[in-house]
Amino acid sequence: MTDDLPPNPALLPAGLRDLLPPDAESEASAVEALMTVFAAHGYQRVKPPLLEFEDSLLTGSGVAVADQTFRLMDPDSQRMMGLRADTTPQVARIATTRLAGAPRPLRLSYAGQCLRVRGNQLAPDRQVAQAGVELIGHDSPEADAETVLVAAEALAAVGLTRVSFDLTLPMLVPSLLDDAGLAGADRVALARALDRKDAAAVSRHGGTLAPVLTELLMAAGPADRALAALAEARLPNLAGALAERVAETVAAIRAAAPALRLTVDPVEFRGFRYETGVSVTVYAPGRHEELGRGGRYICGDSEPATGLTLYPDAILRVAPPRQARPRVFVPFGADRGTVAGLRADGFATVAALAPVSDDTAEANRLGCSHILRAGKAALLHTEG
Repeated sequence: MTDDLPPNPALLPAGLRDLLPPDAESEASAVEALMTVFAAHGYQRVKPPLLEFEDSLLTGSGVAVADQTFRLMDPDSQRMMGLRADTTPQVARIATTRLAGAPRPLRLSYAGQCLRVRGNQLAPDRQVAQAGVELIGHDSPEADAETVLVAAEALAAVGLTRVSFDLTLPMLVPSLLDDAGLAGADRVALARALDRKDAAAVSRHGGTLAPVLTELLMAAGPADRALAALAEARLPNLAGALAERVAETVAAIRAAAPALRLTVDPVEFRGFRYETGVSVTVYAPGRHEELGRGGRYICGDSEPATGLTLYPDAILRVAPPRQARPRVFVPFGADRGTVAGLRADGFATVAALAPVSDDTAEANRLGCSHILRAGKAALLHTEG
């Protein structure tokens, strides 16, 4: 029998990872660029805690992420606590409690880490960075459009100008099924067929809804085609109101950003269960990974709200590489004023803590791109 091997201190749980240089700095820089755009549009930053009592974290819109929430016992209060899996429910709590008396519409932004019980095939990470905006207290197509437009500008700030905003109506299909009285196995089979985009199965299980659902299913894609199909369908009740709302939202977006790529999927109904109106998912061309997600929901008991959360980790995987801050090696004893001037010019200064025999070799060893020579930062590869 052999002794067990000692644990590997570098081994992390599945779905968790260390972010190393220069990636950690790139993420921080990207998040700050996103937040700068949010602030420029009047979104004020809030910072919810990582942990909350379970009975406040998992109420309202928080119910939708309950199965993704890690729980633990607070040794101080002996109450159960939850570690946030999504920041939106926390912002909703802040808006309805500490900022209940603030003027509406209330514009809030946030950035931070979330932890989820499990990842998925497309996004296996369980620790997820988020940066987003919430617009609370106003129900209009213009409000829905604003979050899309702000997100588009924020993505452009990190070099992503060719993105697609996919607009969906998560309540439209359930509304049609309710109106048609579909329930039980028939409803489950039809919902599965729509989820899989299986037109043949929709025709088989759709009953009287089959023609219109098939037409809407096939219309998914560029906004104009989908909106034309929605208008032609003349949908009743809530479904009809949702069709009108997404058309008005598209018009409001195009009035400000006519070149922005918009798609509409009328029968897509996946997403967070707290979404009640027009929902949005952000994609990069040719990629299936979501760059962001959001939409309309109810904040607290009855206050209208909409928001959009961007995922910096996913964004950095498709954005142009951010130029790292150049590192300049500072030989021992260099003038401090000169070195401070280099930092003011955008350099990261890497100071020698003791004299070395070969400053150039030491600069290379420490990964520097420049070295301080004669009071200036000189490129290392030009050193002869």
